[in-house]
Amino acid sequence: MSRRRGVGSITPYTTKTGQRWRWQLRAPIDPERPELGTRPQGKGGYRTASEADDALQDARRKLRAHGRLAQRGTPTIGDYAEEWLASLTLEASTIEGYRKIVRNHVTPQLGSVRLDKLTATALAKHYRALEDHGRRDNKAPGAGLSANTVQKVHVLIGAMLNAALDDGHVTVNVAKKRRTVKAPTGKQVRSQKPEIQVWSAAELRAFLEWSQVTYADDFYALWHVYAWTGMRRSEALALRWSDVDLSTGRIAVRRAADTTARDTIKSTKTGQARPIDIDPETVDVLRRWKATRGSIALALARPDAYVFGDYEGRLRKPDDIGRRWDHRVAKARAALGVDELPRLTLKGLRHTHATLLLELGVHPKVVQERLGHSNISTTMNIYSHVTPTMQRDAVSRLAGLIGGAS
Repeated sequence: MSRRRGVGSITPYTTKTGQRWRWQLRAPIDPERPELGTRPQGKGGYRTASEADDALQDARRKLRAHGRLAQRGTPTIGDYAEEWLASLTLEASTIEGYRKIVRNHVTPQLGSVRLDKLTATALAKHYRALEDHGRRDNKAPGAGLSANTVQKVHVLIGAMLNAALDDGHVTVNVAKKRRTVKAPTGKQVRSQKPEIQVWSAAELRAFLEWSQVTYADDFYALWHVYAWTGMRRSEALALRWSDVDLSTGRIAVRRAADTTARDTIKSTKTGQARPIDIDPETVDVLRRWKATRGSIALALARPDAYVFGDYEGRLRKPDDIGRRWDHRVAKARAALGVDELPRLTLKGLRHTHATLLLELGVHPKVVQERLGHSNISTTMNIYSHVTPTMQRDAVSRLAGLIGGAS
């Protein structure tokens, strides 16, 4: 037998049931500490020399690619998923989203499968099952998942298998075998994407008037700021008075409330601060709101206080604000008429802000900057429903220009 690292050998041996074959290969004790030397590793039980040689060549490929062998103790998908999630250095909210996917759509179905035993066919079968009856929530348990959700599952599994490849647990990422796996395509995801729901300017005005005058809503100032700035739910909640310049009419968005942990803030989605100009009416709303906060306790109006904190000055939870919004909208619809005011999510208020600006002919780059999108293509993809209005306006202006020149 050769004792050179990475060469290996196959040898026969006799058992009660007949001849069997084993392979053996010298591999580093610790690839990161070569001074420790090598040790033999191998596996037996093969019925033919050819089977043993195939296994030896597979082990050699692993050794060349990863500097180690992982023939024994290869973890299951469920165990490795937890190890992989714990290694990530992403935003807490992103990791929590990954955990939810693993908890609902990976571990229950594939958790007991060993990483190196997962096949492209098994993965394809898993995706088809998710599309057919994969929902596990309380709203529609047993219904099929959308193409968008299945694609998210596919992206997560692919990333996890890439890590398993780097760790030497597998020799190939089966999620990349597109001919067999056939994950949902971008076209399928876009075709199932629901239309964005927004309010018209009249509907928005009706709600805000009801909130301020009829309902005497303690949260009116917050709803007004959302509507006039397009900020994300968590960004507005993390505003401090030092971020609001009432003399120049500008807000600086520097941070966001963390949706995964109480009383915790994080950086904005792009990791950068951004300025948002506000109109005189919004300045007046914030002046009166600051006076109200100061009348409750001076500490609530100090520069380091949260603009929309609770009565103890603590950061409010984004999910709690979402529930309060839903409650207000339901109340307003009952008062104003369900036909007069469509149902709208809090995120829909952000969409309303962007849509109204685009319909007014505001340049998409300005809308992108106000919303805090990382690039303008994101803005245009989300608000493609406004494009026909913009085209009609552009054609009308062009006709006026040319006609006026004649």
